[in-house]
Amino acid sequence: MDLHADNLSVTLANRHVISDIGFKIKPGVLVGVLGPNGAGKSTLMRALNGQLSVKGDIRFGEHDLAVIGPAARARLVAYLPQQRTIGWRLTVRDLVALGRLPWRAFGQRASARDEDEAAIERAMEMADIASLSPRIATELSGGEQARVLMARAIAQETPLLIADEPASGLDAAHQIMLMRSLKGLAAEGKTVLVSLHDLTLAARWCDEVMLLNEGNLAALGSPETVLSDENLARIYGVTAHRAQDGNGLIIAPVGLTETAPSG
Repeated sequence: MDLHADNLSVTLANRHVISDIGFKIKPGVLVGVLGPNGAGKSTLMRALNGQLSVKGDIRFGEHDLAVIGPAARARLVAYLPQQRTIGWRLTVRDLVALGRLPWRAFGQRASARDEDEAAIERAMEMADIASLSPRIATELSGGEQARVLMARAIAQETPLLIADEPASGLDAAHQIMLMRSLKGLAAEGKTVLVSLHDLTLAARWCDEVMLLNEGNLAALGSPETVLSDENLARIYGVTAHRAQDGNGLIIAPVGLTETAPSG
């Protein structure tokens, strides 16, 4: 199913945070949502998840994401917010199992179905938390908790996955493992949107990049096209070192331009 937004706008506290954005994303694509602080990345993701009032259209296939009910949405969209707080003293496995709730009858345990068990185990492996399964989630480090919540979203097994800065707080190895997992999910035919601040991760792993600036869609396309020297200078105020190897593009910011923000 295509993810399609048309004339999408969001106003918060009388301020236009998203202004007439339009895009169409096909299934099987890992899309990196990039932009400076305050560009509108989190607002866009919350809008796609139905958490904000919007103007315009948001459709996923034949489904109108602006009006769809919560039960139907939970079977279409898995959402990982930027603020990741675990408030329950559950084991890691039990918390990941919450991702299966949209697919279970009321009162049915996750272990009651083989497909639930398989989804939970797979999600924990992809997030590298299988060894943490019996631990109490609230007693883990911040990075470990972030991986647990990512696993819960993966276990939900929806055709659309939206993750807001999931690499934040992860060490280098787990950032790469995360992106590899998201790339794999996209290769299975899912649509995956992930907001990132790390240009190298975006350039290396994303099939497409959506670049936001001051609530507007500045560019959408391949990392090679969108993350041009011109766009990096104009929107981020940085210069970058660029390289290419057999595994893709490498972009590393190395300096500031004269137009870089001062605060």
